[in-house]
Amino acid sequence: IDVLLVILIFLMLTTTYSKFTELQLTLPVADAEQQRDHPKEVIVAVAADGRYAVNKTGLEGKSVDVLAAALRDAAKAGPGSIVIISADATAPHQAVVTVMEAARRVGLTQITFATQSSARAGAGTP
Repeated sequence: IDVLLVILIFLMLTTTYSKFTELQLTLPVADAEQQRDHPKEVIVAVAADGRYAVNKTGLEGKSVDVLAAALRDAAKAGPGSIVIISADATAPHQAVVTVMEAARRVGLTQITFATQSSARAGAGTP
C-alpha cells in the first residue's frame, strides 16, 4: 500500500506540470529609431471584416486572385518590394493567410507585419 501511495503522489505531481497551453501571440513593439522609410514597400491593410486595401486603395472582393493582381500592380516598383501586413486585431486569421498566399503567388518573399510604436502602445490609442 505504501508503494501505491508513493506512485499515486508522483503521478499527481507530474501531471500538474504538463499543461496544454493555447497559442498565445504577443505582437512586437517597435522603437521609433527602428522605423525607416522604404520606397519599395507595399502595405496591405486587413480590416476587421476581412476586406483588403493595398497602399490605401480598397479592393473589390476578398479572393486570392484579386489580391494577387493588386499586389502585382503595386510591386512594379521593383522585385525587392517588401509586403507589410497591417491587420486589425479582430481580423480573421484566414484573411492574413490569404495575403501571404497572394504575395507568394506574385513572387514577393519579403513579408513583415506592422507593429505599433512603444509610445502608442501604452497610450491605448491604435
